[in-house]
Amino acid sequence: MIQLSGMPFQQSDMWSSGSIESMIIQRMIEDTVVYSYQSIGELSFELKLRKNIILSARAMNQSNVPFEIFANSRCNPQYWHLTSTGGFLLRHGVKPSDAIQDIYMNSSQYAFECATAKVIIYYHAVLNSMGESLFNQLFQNNIYLYGWQYDSELQIKPYYTGHSLPGDVVYFENPDFNPKTPHWRGENAVVLGDGTYFGHGLGIMTAEQMIHALNQSRMPGANQSSYLTNVIARPSFNHLAKLSMSQPGYLIHKYKHIVHHNESSVPIDRYVF
Repeated sequence: MIQLSGMPFQQSDMWSSGSIESMIIQRMIEDTVVYSYQSIGELSFELKLRKNIILSARAMNQSNVPFEIFANSRCNPQYWHLTSTGGFLLRHGVKPSDAIQDIYMNSSQYAFECATAKVIIYYHAVLNSMGESLFNQLFQNNIYLYGWQYDSELQIKPYYTGHSLPGDVVYFENPDFNPKTPHWRGENAVVLGDGTYFGHGLGIMTAEQMIHALNQSRMPGANQSSYLTNVIARPSFNHLAKLSMSQPGYLIHKYKHIVHHNESSVPIDRYVF
């Protein structure tokens, strides 16, 4: 269900039939969860950002970035400093937008694991949704890519819910993972909306294919299958929408009344590795 300024919202002709935006709207309307917005602008921004998350995930799948554990991470030193733990720290004087775009443009120079991949996808999608000027203003010298490390403006939160939407990140858990390959204890994956998911290192697969792939990395004699959990992660779309709709130079912290989805949040580090 969608509420706009406290009133039920129905599908409109603002988005063409068959578009990603129209599909997301329909999923929201059919959901038992209430998605609340103060304006049509907030709703429109979320649809745009969700679409861009999907496009950024598909672009990463088509790139040359391999999956690697933290110890084998690599990045372009022109934009990032590689830390001793395998994280990427934005270099001083580098535009955040240039550094994020370089991951996609020069993908062969990078390697990282699946949680870092999802945060990169978020940054890339936010950049494409709000433009370089505001993106650089918000994230200047604050980007550190390491697992689920992220700038506070993204406000990424996990939720217990059986209802995911296109653009959400879900988690496939592998409870009997092989200790020799602990990086396959689970997979963070972007919901693409067509029945498939993108997981860095596995690619684009259905849920059944994702589970089958993880089951190949169980300990010998294991009998418990991998499974799709009921935990999803998403940034604060409403918060980012308010920032995007603000004028240049507008005080970011003026926005104190943020409408959140009606779901219970859980600690994010429980589900990412």
